[in-house]
Amino acid sequence: MMQPLPGFRDFLPADCTARNYIFSKWREVARRYSFAEWDGPVLEPTELYQKKSGNEIVGQLFNFVDKGEREVALRPELTPTLARVVAAHEREFKKPLKWFSIGQFFRYEKQQRGRLREHFQLNCDIVGETDFSADIELIALCIDILRAFGLTEKDFVVRISDREFWTDFLRQQKLPGERWEEVLQTIDKSEREPREKTAEKLGDLADPILSILQEGGRSEKLDRLVDGLGARDLAQFVDIDVRIVRGLAYYTGTVFEVFDRAGKLRAIAGGGRYDNLIGQLSDGAVSLPALGFAMGDVVLSELIRDRVAAREKMEAAARNEQKIDIYMVIAKEERRADALAQTQEFRENGYRVDYPLTPTKVAKQFQAAEDLGATIAILYGDEWPQVKIKTLATREEKLIDRASLRGSIRELVSV
Repeated sequence: MMQPLPGFRDFLPADCTARNYIFSKWREVARRYSFAEWDGPVLEPTELYQKKSGNEIVGQLFNFVDKGEREVALRPELTPTLARVVAAHEREFKKPLKWFSIGQFFRYEKQQRGRLREHFQLNCDIVGETDFSADIELIALCIDILRAFGLTEKDFVVRISDREFWTDFLRQQKLPGERWEEVLQTIDKSEREPREKTAEKLGDLADPILSILQEGGRSEKLDRLVDGLGARDLAQFVDIDVRIVRGLAYYTGTVFEVFDRAGKLRAIAGGGRYDNLIGQLSDGAVSLPALGFAMGDVVLSELIRDRVAAREKMEAAARNEQKIDIYMVIAKEERRADALAQTQEFRENGYRVDYPLTPTKVAKQFQAAEDLGATIAILYGDEWPQVKIKTLATREEKLIDRASLRGSIRELVSV
């Protein structure tokens, strides 16, 4: 029996309803914040990713030579595509751009809990705004998206930091600029490595840096960020944690990562400010400040299923998506043409309708209506030209003339 490739998923109907629920909440909240949806191609030139991360990124790509002899790759992230698109079209839009995208991404890497070789991801970016209000807005959006799933401050925390806190520190220590990234990477990994290993990597800077990590660093910028979120009654969702520097070198200022409070899962989301990246990726054609975050569906799904209230909310939405409005019970086959004509009319008016494709016992048809979660069943039988409407929740039945059917349905089912 053929199986999916390692790290890839089949989405059965129940899985699709759960995925649709996540997508719908992502879109709902992003649009509340006046973000516009966009997307790019799933296949890009491999060079686009090499320009951002160097040749080492190739080991994580699903890349190949296409029939036109081009080196191409399935997208592992969206930011390079965003830079390319903004560079080509930025004059067509007023700034700042507030864009979001939901798409599928691919990375050839070791599978582990919360990480597959494909996943769906929400990206939200603000382009063309330097003011600190954009940083506050973006983190508020991230928090509100998670709240939309029924998650609370007891379920997740946004750990915020500032790369400039560390670059200012390294400048004061007179550390050569070419070593900054090495030190920042060590700080980023410090929570996951033994203290002794971190100290060995940091060398002469071990004592001051480890002291900062133990005591917790502060900065005026981070305090302003917390105050700005506090004005929206969202400060309880964030903690200042200068250990967060994000592993990618292109971040220039505020950075953040979102984790479950219990600390059992990988990061749910992460992002920050990357003011220089668009200029670098567009070879200087366009230079615009930017910030953004990404949120994947794999870890988020785990967190939702691990929290009773959030899981029940998702399951209720999934059941509602699978329900139909009307089931057409055909008790007399000579009435099938009439039932199908009415079925078509109902569907054209937005109702979700099903019926038996072949002659079926009436009892089985009513059971099918129950199984599909139908609101009402309409029986075409001996009463014709009248039909019998049964409200399945109350078992109430009534006979009406077919000419009055449309009006009666509007009273019982809303679309």
